Amino acid sequence: MKLEINEHAAWIFKSGWKGLCPRCGKGHMFKSWLKVSDRCEVCGLDYRFASPDDGPAFFSLCFVAFPLLFLMVWVQVALQPPLWLLLLLAVPLMTIGCVLPLRPIKGWLVASQYVNRSVEAGTEKLWAEMHAREDEQRRSEGRD
Repeated sequence: MKLEINEHAAWIFKSGWKGLCPRCGKGHMFKSWLKVSDRCEVCGLDYRFASPDDGPAFFSLCFVAFPLLFLMVWVQVALQPPLWLLLLLAVPLMTIGCVLPLRPIKGWLVASQYVNRSVEAGTEKLWAEMHAREDEQRRSEGRD
């Protein structure tokens, strides 16, 4: 059981952080910087299950922004640089530090949702009905 959990965790990190399909590991999860694809181009996995919502931003703020903020406060207290120099360091560092991890974190959350078959409690029927309507609309428009 423990080995299975470790294998799942390793697969989630590998596929999620690289932006690969969590089912086949070959297709691309993203069609742009943070936009999840509709389907995997290799195995056809439908990504409509994926709803990471604000998770990537939350994790980016918690694990990147807060430590960088404390670093900048330490720099200010310990070294007392001029305000313009502190801002010159802090603004790009915080911006880059918070934006760059968004895609890998979002991939990790989507892969985790797939591997763990996560759905919001009580919404399975609603999602099934919504997807059925979307599929019917696609068929009627000739997109599928």
